[in-house]
Amino acid sequence: MKLGAAAMANGEDVWRAHMAMAAVQVFNGGYHVITKVALNVGVNQLVFCVCRDLLALSILAPLAYVREKKVRLPLNRRFLLSFFFLGLTGIFGNQLLFLLGLGYTNPTYAAAIQPAVPVFTFILAVMMGTETVNLQQREGQAKVGGTLVCVSGAIAMAMFRGPPVIGYAELSHYNEISDKSQPEPSGWLISAFLEWGFSTWHVGVLCLIGNCMCMAIYLAIQAPLLAKYPASLSVTAFSYFFGVAFMVVTSFFMVTNSADWNLTQSEAFAVLYAGVVASALNYGLLTWSNKILGPSLVALYNPLQPAASAFLSRIFLGSPIYLGSIFGGFLIIAGLYLVTWASYREKMAAIGALPRSPEPPISHKNTHQIGKIFPD
Repeated sequence: MKLGAAAMANGEDVWRAHMAMAAVQVFNGGYHVITKVALNVGVNQLVFCVCRDLLALSILAPLAYVREKKVRLPLNRRFLLSFFFLGLTGIFGNQLLFLLGLGYTNPTYAAAIQPAVPVFTFILAVMMGTETVNLQQREGQAKVGGTLVCVSGAIAMAMFRGPPVIGYAELSHYNEISDKSQPEPSGWLISAFLEWGFSTWHVGVLCLIGNCMCMAIYLAIQAPLLAKYPASLSVTAFSYFFGVAFMVVTSFFMVTNSADWNLTQSEAFAVLYAGVVASALNYGLLTWSNKILGPSLVALYNPLQPAASAFLSRIFLGSPIYLGSIFGGFLIIAGLYLVTWASYREKMAAIGALPRSPEPPISHKNTHQIGKIFPD
């Protein structure tokens, strides 16, 4: 009875985590829509990130201090080092490289490369031992297949538009905002790469790949840390502390024009939404969900961002919804279902609630077992 009650309680947390991750992508979609409209004139990337993250930290730090007094563990060198790398990758590198990459390329390409996040996360999680895959079992095959289906849906959504299904193509002039609203690239980065023979487009691609890698590393490092440090809100707050420190120090050297710190009303509104919703709320939910679901499944929700953005753009901007968005969204949901089903089956089998999937008899059973590469 106790085992069944524990499984039921855990199942409720799992579904709450799934709903939280879906909400995160909707909030991120709203962030994309707001920045399309609000950042028309352009704002310095570092200034935007510093203001956004300072606001988020001012919300997360007191909340974590009050709510997690009893569960927060004392800090030691290992925890501080983990928070340092989380801030460096998930806050500083992730946010800044995305804005820089967006400025050097375009929103379409930036959206097309984001499906790399779940792929990188899955590989890193397997290498670190937080995710195991047995290709001889149906659950392992479903995990790999679901990841590929989900990524394929996101790529299809980004690369294939098709005819408009809802709305009219004439309304697509609203999308021009996304090309005009991007902040001007920072010359300090582009000049160094131009000397090595890179074009501005190549620099943008490298920034976006770095953005995906930073987010994948953030999720992969965070999952084992949460097993030892259960105060998820405090993990987010400490990560933001180091991320803000990196942002402030970098902006001190890179932002030379004091006028860049003067925000217009629309830019201030975008910073407010980005700091409160897209940063404090979203990162808090993401950390808690990573504790429940694991990094691979959390990362698989990332391809839902273009679908959420398209849906909200239709409501608030009147943008049409194309056949490619519907088809890609269907594949993403199907892939998420496959991975969720496989993860649920594995957890139920681990506690004895379900029989394990039979494996074909082979002489070397671990030949197709992918798990911990690094020893304990």
